[in-house]
Amino acid sequence: MGKLLEIKNLSASVEDKNILKNINLTVNAGEIHVLMGPNGAGKSTLMNVIMEHPKYTVTEGQIIFDGEDITDSRTDERAKKGIFMSFQNPEEIQGVDVEEFLKEALNSQGKDYGSSLKFHKELVKKMDSLKIDNSYAQRYVNVGFSGGEKKKNEMLQMSILNPKLALLDETDSGLDVDAVKIVSEAIKDFFDETKAIIIITHHKEILKNVKADYVHVLKDGELIRTSDATLIDKIEENGYENISNL
Repeated sequence: MGKLLEIKNLSASVEDKNILKNINLTVNAGEIHVLMGPNGAGKSTLMNVIMEHPKYTVTEGQIIFDGEDITDSRTDERAKKGIFMSFQNPEEIQGVDVEEFLKEALNSQGKDYGSSLKFHKELVKKMDSLKIDNSYAQRYVNVGFSGGEKKKNEMLQMSILNPKLALLDETDSGLDVDAVKIVSEAIKDFFDETKAIIIITHHKEILKNVKADYVHVLKDGELIRTSDATLIDKIEENGYENISNL
């Protein structure tokens, strides 16, 4: 298992306000990392900076992915290299149906999806496992989808695109117990020793089917604590106030 993602002394700002401060983080292939922290701590910001959201500016440090410095790479270039991000609030895309969207995404990454019939059969199989109605393959991406359906669609995209690194930003938020179970199963099925996952969550339900190797706590834009999965239970019981003593 080699290093997949290295974040070195990373600081970032938005509208000249410094919001990430000297973040250092190494993620190896075959590892699952969890980001936790109070609201506004910088968790989603870190994810967005890794994916090169134009709202944020890297002011210091490096992002190295699979041995290559991607600090100045565009978002589409990062996606082509194998980084995927699921969002808290997935965007709706008018005029493009789910199946065509996924075909185009694979094409843009230079991946051959085979014949249209073969791809459709594989897509239906994955939709069935996520309990997504097959008719949604011909619906515009996320348009008219419920919150839970949007999150499942994100997992469908992850499964089809098969990235090296998956960034999952509160994939469990707004989901009922059954949907959380389905989503966590999808994460388990996707994950293997060649990939890595970073998950933002406030709950541990989504981690029942996947074992977290490391838990990182951010507060005020700084990474203040790293531990193993036992820290999740301690935070649920005690909160973040005395995190250094947990």
